[in-house]
Amino acid sequence: MGKTAEHQRLIEDRERTANWKRWGPYLSERQWGTVREDYSANGDCWGYFPFDHAKSRAYRWGEDGLLGFTDRQCRLCFGLALWNERDPILKERLFGLTGPEGNHGEDVKEYYWYEDSTPTHSTFSSMYRYPQAAFPYDLLREENGRRGYDQREYELIDTGVLDEGRYFEVRAEYAKAAPDEILIRITIRNEGPDAAPIQILPTLWCRNVWSWGRTGEGYGPRPEMVRDGERRIRLRHETLGPFTLTAGGTPEAIYFTENETNRRVLYGEETDGAFAKDAFHAAVIDGDLAAVNPEERGTKAAFRYRFRLDPGESAEIRLVLAPAASGEADLRDGFDHVFAGRVREADEFFAATTPADLDPEEALVVRRARAGLFHAKQFYSYVVREWLEGDPTNPPPPAERLSGRNHDWPHLYNHDVILMPDKWEYPWYAAWDLAFHVIPICRIDPEFAKEQLLLLTREWYMHPNGALPAYEFELGNANPPVHAWAAWRVYKMTASAGERDRTFLARMFQKLLLNFTWWVNRKDETGNHLFSGGFLGLDNIGVFDRSRPLPTGGMLEQADGTAWMGFYCGTMLSMALELASEDPAYEDVASKFFEHFVAIVDAMNSLGGSGLWDEEDGFYYDQIAVNGETWPLKIRSLVGLLPLLAVEIFDPDRIRQLPGVTKRLRWFFKNRPDLASYISYLDARVDGGPGHVHRLLAIPSRERLLRVLGYLLDEAEFLSPFGIRSLSKVHLAEPFILSTAEGEHQVSYVPGESDSGMFGGNSNWRGPVWFPVNYLLVEALERYHHFYGDSLRIECPTGSGREMNLGEVAREIEHRLTRLFLPDDEGHRPCSCLPGHLADDPRWIGHPLFHEYFDGDTGRGLGASHQTGWTALVASLIEKRATAARSPGPRVPTVRPSPA
Repeated sequence: MGKTAEHQRLIEDRERTANWKRWGPYLSERQWGTVREDYSANGDCWGYFPFDHAKSRAYRWGEDGLLGFTDRQCRLCFGLALWNERDPILKERLFGLTGPEGNHGEDVKEYYWYEDSTPTHSTFSSMYRYPQAAFPYDLLREENGRRGYDQREYELIDTGVLDEGRYFEVRAEYAKAAPDEILIRITIRNEGPDAAPIQILPTLWCRNVWSWGRTGEGYGPRPEMVRDGERRIRLRHETLGPFTLTAGGTPEAIYFTENETNRRVLYGEETDGAFAKDAFHAAVIDGDLAAVNPEERGTKAAFRYRFRLDPGESAEIRLVLAPAASGEADLRDGFDHVFAGRVREADEFFAATTPADLDPEEALVVRRARAGLFHAKQFYSYVVREWLEGDPTNPPPPAERLSGRNHDWPHLYNHDVILMPDKWEYPWYAAWDLAFHVIPICRIDPEFAKEQLLLLTREWYMHPNGALPAYEFELGNANPPVHAWAAWRVYKMTASAGERDRTFLARMFQKLLLNFTWWVNRKDETGNHLFSGGFLGLDNIGVFDRSRPLPTGGMLEQADGTAWMGFYCGTMLSMALELASEDPAYEDVASKFFEHFVAIVDAMNSLGGSGLWDEEDGFYYDQIAVNGETWPLKIRSLVGLLPLLAVEIFDPDRIRQLPGVTKRLRWFFKNRPDLASYISYLDARVDGGPGHVHRLLAIPSRERLLRVLGYLLDEAEFLSPFGIRSLSKVHLAEPFILSTAEGEHQVSYVPGESDSGMFGGNSNWRGPVWFPVNYLLVEALERYHHFYGDSLRIECPTGSGREMNLGEVAREIEHRLTRLFLPDDEGHRPCSCLPGHLADDPRWIGHPLFHEYFDGDTGRGLGASHQTGWTALVASLIEKRATAARSPGPRVPTVRPSPA
């Protein structure tokens, strides 16, 4: 892989010789309605800070904007405000429904795409489609409010305002001439059949860090922007230093105001003519120029441009943000040269980091996935102690907060750029989402991938008891423990010239020891190695909310919780063996994880007779334990497939180089033959060469593996045309029903959006295809294949008569997953949500979105529309398939059973 200009920038940024990542698309797309902006007594974040307040009310913990950017501490922000001369407000931020307003939970009701970005954001771009008719805010709320769980969401495209192309396509492109010098190109095109007016306000503002009565890091005095001539805004900022924003063309006006709450508008208070955040709405829409500061100074400023565009006509606005007054020269002389150079360098970087033989559609999906990943970076600030206390300049918050949400995480201090699941629907990090985000990003920015994983284990994130912060709605919740897997994968992916970053691996391992201990102490209530954990990221997959007390009484022993811990344990064993190869201090803990893994396997398969395995059905189930009795919840779901993930392969020749581990294993095999029986052996001789005995550690035996795979590969059960469903399709005709004193609880196969309000109703694990678990299943099948080779073959699909080894099965699932994004024979992407009249419109079909999950039957994208984080795993699959197609087939070992 050749080095490009972007590779050199990454090196300079890592070595801190040039601060290339200081600026980027780190601006949130929704700051309102978040937990960190909520100071209510009852935790109603949607009601406490609604969308309608956002234009007039200063945010406490961050900022949001449209097609914008900010620095890594969100001190200075840039974004667009648009007006079609029909809307009641400026379009400064994306609109969407709150959780209670949507018939399937919160949902953004706009159309926008992330088009490109390099890792250092030397160039990045995104595009938004703005209706020329009045934006139907009320209609979207009212119609979605009328619809039930059994109906699809009502989208902006359904209202008709975008018909005939009656929208402006607004594209924001950025290019860095230097680390602190950013060239901005805004292009507006009328896609409609008639001439239409539009006003654009490129806006610069400072995050409010001065109004809260606090000092220290993250706070400071009020900055000031002033007018400097006809086309320039000058900023004085204590920590950023002096900056200028210089505009091209002839702006109609420059407006100034303060990024302060309009207390008169929101609360009816007299404000003595103070200038407020919403002043530009009053000036542009109402013509009230008294709302803006006549002295032309403030903490928020904007240029005003006005256009009337004929059909197909475009207008362009150029600006430069720079630390000195060099912007005007750049607008004149070097603008096009810099832009062309950065775009060319982005192309070179993409070519150098992507398989060369991707077809154009595959290349588009991979590049858009990368763009979405890099645009998912967001400045995230949340200091729980200050949030609970309230600020000196505001009334004390309700006392209930001191015993409410996140009160037991007072150490948490977040003030970083972090990868978000979706910057509108989920503008807060989630521990298990982030673990998947770093896999596709590792290929192109490995240092950032490592930094993100390490960040959540730092002492100002991780709880003193070892818990990782889950997500802001409940920091102490249990997300699936996949952090170790992500760290191990990143470690192996970043090998360079035979050298691996053992310091990174050791740092992660030591902190994960604390987290593993937290899991064992908190989630194995009886000490029998069967774990609970609650919903574990799978939201509504259970027949009832698994995070609440059971309606039956007793406790839930979870197949997925136990499988996750087996997976965690096996990964920690692999990490410990790797570290022990150079540091014998890790040998003892390697032995510990080996024995713990085997104990989990034993409990999963045989505790109380058969553990969580059901011999009659040939499947793993959750079970309820009450007063010494247990009974299974016979729902065929991902819960019973996850035990397949816990599989590791070891070469005893390598282990023999570790005397401490070898000695302990000998004792174990001699003194615990009851548990040693769970270790599988194969003697694999490749091409007649010398053999190596490999050991397989896995939850399912070979026989049980085959039985579970029979379900997984059955198209009438889990295998959909587009991957593995989260719930078996058998439950369409045969719902699972549980009757308790509270009433009847039911689980049915629902391939699309959720049919219940459990966990807000905005996600559904009762049928759709989800990328993260599919990705882990593919990896597990590859590990089984590495061990069993061609000696294990199975029908795929079940009942088809076509046999495959497990490597081929993994490729088949990958193929089905990638099909979601690639056009079919008729040119349609299965993931597309376009209605029929747009299904062939070239202006729409070339812009794939990376949804949160996908319909288990049709592949239609569902949930959050920009969850590029874990759905960007499709890029890894496309790249892997292309690489595999170029490589010669693997040698097939001759495999025979070997005595223990």
